[in-house]
Amino acid sequence: MTASPSPSPAAQVPAVQVRQASLIYNPQHAPVHALADIDLTIAPGEFVSLIGPSGCGKTTLLRVIADLEHITSGTVQVNGVSPHEARLARAYGYVFQAPALFAWRTVLGNVKLPLQIQGKSAAECDAIAREQLARVGLAGFENKYPWQLSGGMQQRASIARALSFEPRILMMDEPFGALDEITRDRLNEQLQQLWQRERRTVVFVTHSIAEAVYLSTRIVVMSPRPGRIVRVIDSTLPDERHLGLRDSPEFMDMAHQVREALADGHHE
Repeated sequence: MTASPSPSPAAQVPAVQVRQASLIYNPQHAPVHALADIDLTIAPGEFVSLIGPSGCGKTTLLRVIADLEHITSGTVQVNGVSPHEARLARAYGYVFQAPALFAWRTVLGNVKLPLQIQGKSAAECDAIAREQLARVGLAGFENKYPWQLSGGMQQRASIARALSFEPRILMMDEPFGALDEITRDRLNEQLQQLWQRERRTVVFVTHSIAEAVYLSTRIVVMSPRPGRIVRVIDSTLPDERHLGLRDSPEFMDMAHQVREALADGHHE
C-alpha cells in the first residue's frame, strides 16, 4: 500500500495565530491601549523575534500568547487551541527576563521541578533533567545552587527547565537583556545551535537589533503604544549561522531594515 504523503507546510496548524487582537487595560476608567489590531501567524519551527521600543507591548503580546494576559478583543490560538488550553496541555515553555530559579534547590532540582509536578518517576525526572542540562552546557553543575552560578549560567539553567517537559513552543522574554555583551553573544550562539538541533518554535522578545537579526527566521517590528505591528521582515541569512555573520553585508542590510522599520513606527 502506498504511504500517504506528508501534509504540506501550508496545511500545518500554525504554532501561533493572532487575529485582530487588542488589549486595553482599565477600559472603564483611564484606559491604556496596550495592543491594537495585532495580526500575526507563526508557523511550527520558526524563530520569531518581537522587537520595538520600551512600552510598545512586545512582552504583553508574548504574555497574551502564553495565557498570562487576556485580550479585550480579537482571537488568539496556540497549536490550534486557546492559550488557556495550550497552557494546560503544557504546549510551551517560558523563559523570563530574570532566571527565576529557586535558591534552595540545586540546579538539577530546579530543572526537575516541572517534571515532578507532572508526576514522572524520580528516575525519569533525574535522567531528563541531566540530559537537558547537558544540552545547554551545564553538565557537571547539577549539584550547584543558583547563587553559585554566573548570570549566564543561571539563564541557561532556566532554558533547560523550560525545555525539560518537551514543549513544542519556547517563549523567551528578553532572556539575555541583563547580561554583559560577551556572555550575551555566547548564549545567542548556543541558543541558535539549540534551535538548529531541535527546530522548536521560538517566540523571542528583545530590544537588540543585532540579537533579533542573528537569531530569527522572521523579525516582527512593533510601534510605540498602542503596540501595532509595523513590519514583518523575513531573514535572508543562511539557515546555519555563526557570530562572524554580523560583519557581513547581508547582516548589516537586515539590521538597517529593522532600524528603518523602528523609525517608521515612531513617525506613524
